[in-house]
Amino acid sequence: MIQSMTGYGKSSCEINGKTLNVEIKSLNSKQLDISLRIVSMFRDKESDIRSLLLPAIQRGKVEVQIYFDAASKANTPQLNLPALENYKSQILQAAKSMNVPEPLDLWPILLKLPDAFTSELETAGEETWLLAKDAMLAALDQFIQFRSQEGAMLADVFENKLHRIETLLTEIERFEGSRIEYIRNRIEEGLNKLKNSEYDPGRLEQEMIYYIEKLDINEEKTRLSNHCRYFRETMLEPAGQGKKLGFISQEIGREVNTLGSKSNQSDMQQLVVCMKDELEQIKEQVLNVL
Repeated sequence: MIQSMTGYGKSSCEINGKTLNVEIKSLNSKQLDISLRIVSMFRDKESDIRSLLLPAIQRGKVEVQIYFDAASKANTPQLNLPALENYKSQILQAAKSMNVPEPLDLWPILLKLPDAFTSELETAGEETWLLAKDAMLAALDQFIQFRSQEGAMLADVFENKLHRIETLLTEIERFEGSRIEYIRNRIEEGLNKLKNSEYDPGRLEQEMIYYIEKLDINEEKTRLSNHCRYFRETMLEPAGQGKKLGFISQEIGREVNTLGSKSNQSDMQQLVVCMKDELEQIKEQVLNVL
């Protein structure tokens, strides 16, 4: 079944008492475009993250965020105690070596030194990475489910539009007989208005047959029906048929346009306009199909 390129998935995990969130969301795009916004502790895993996501996402403008909760202490600067203790030891040692009084209050000095604060107290070890990876897989699973649900809704839209086009095609058949008779009468009336002109009735009949055959729409009706059936069959194939459905909708458009150019009858032309309207709505929604 088809899937939508629009998707959303979110999952979380606990890492050393901190909540790590993974969000994946996407919109339609002709190509695959993945934007990563991840905490620095997983920067060296960017290649692994892309390899994990690429096979499942396939196409779309995708944004992936990996972040700690705003309330988590991981998002607020933390005192870098090992660095501060080292700075304190060096200051006291320097004061002793230089034979100068020790500072009465070291805090204002220590807090201004480089690396006195850090936002993350750890780097991602293997166990931490596995926890984050499981969260990504869970978010990815939700993301794919969301795409499938949206795809089912699109399939219903396509089915309704295709059924409408086929219904309009059936209504066109009601006007075919009268259309041919009307064209024949117009030609004969035009000839009757010509005074003092002679023509070969046999040759006239041949020309009328040729002209009427050029206006025959049986082939267009057959191809249009086949394209609609093929569109339905393609929707049942595995996900990733968006471009193919786009090509089929273009072929449907060609047959509808030919019907319009051959109609030469106002009622038929009105029906063709309605068919074009339904087809345009199909084309708009096909852009959202994976």
